[in-house]
Amino acid sequence: MAEKKVIMVTGGTGLVGKAIEFIATGEEKNPNEEWHFLSSKDGDLSDRAATEAIFKRIKPTHVIHLAAMVGGLFRNLKYNLDFYRINTLINDNVLNISHTTGVKKVVSCLSTCIFPDKTTYPIDETMVHSGPPHDSNFGYSYSKRMIDIQNRAYNKQHGCQFTSVVPTNVYGPHDNFNLEDGHVLPGLIHKIYMAKKNNTPFTVWGTGSPRRQFIYSRDLARLMIWVLRNYQEIDPIILSVGEEDEVSIKEAAEAVIKAMDFKGEVVYDTSKSDGQFKKTASNGKLRKYRPDFNFVPFDQAVKESCDWFMANFETCRK
Repeated sequence: MAEKKVIMVTGGTGLVGKAIEFIATGEEKNPNEEWHFLSSKDGDLSDRAATEAIFKRIKPTHVIHLAAMVGGLFRNLKYNLDFYRINTLINDNVLNISHTTGVKKVVSCLSTCIFPDKTTYPIDETMVHSGPPHDSNFGYSYSKRMIDIQNRAYNKQHGCQFTSVVPTNVYGPHDNFNLEDGHVLPGLIHKIYMAKKNNTPFTVWGTGSPRRQFIYSRDLARLMIWVLRNYQEIDPIILSVGEEDEVSIKEAAEAVIKAMDFKGEVVYDTSKSDGQFKKTASNGKLRKYRPDFNFVPFDQAVKESCDWFMANFETCRK
């Protein structure tokens, strides 16, 4: 019989954590795995003693590290220092205590915003540290980059199997639908809901021209579980749809308009910043490992996300 894994997921009640729970307890359920999904109520991971207490209670053999201070473009612009300091504390505590307590594997979640602002496309896993990130969220980006540095150092000095994944723009059920601090797709979904309810125009911030690769949270969950079980490299791996599946913000808005059956006026507020124009990522490395993986089609996943929002509006709109 295979050795039992006790898997602790930090940030386990957020967008990605909920998706992993959905997949790990459903289609990918394994009787030799015991899953624990942490929320902020379990303790402050930026506090060393609180983090040690969590590890002592759960005694994980494996960790998926998702917890982070996160936010959209405008929150990042305002609080770059806070994003750097708090995330650095969280990451150092989780990785160091994983080492000192003998955790066998840690999979940390990074972001494509860690890549250089001035670069060639598509970006790939070898380019993480080849230039400064975009100035809008440099605090968050540099903090996330340091996870990769720590992973390499822990492996070289102590033989730890600490690795990381780099998803593109994630969306799906349990997203942050806050109109001020949420990411682009959940923000669009909430705005259209309010426009329909109030019979007002649907306003998209920016020109709609920036391009993004979006990955459905449940696809990401399937791939992260595969990484935990099977991926042996310390080097990060990008988890993303292909370059050919990149869409503009305008196209994303149109997908939400269709899914929500919105018939009203659409306005693009060009006084708002577009942020980084593109950050196209290559999923070539993923495809070498998983040529068989089928992503949920974008329109279908957007519709499922909209339906979930509508069914859970009262609890997820804040």
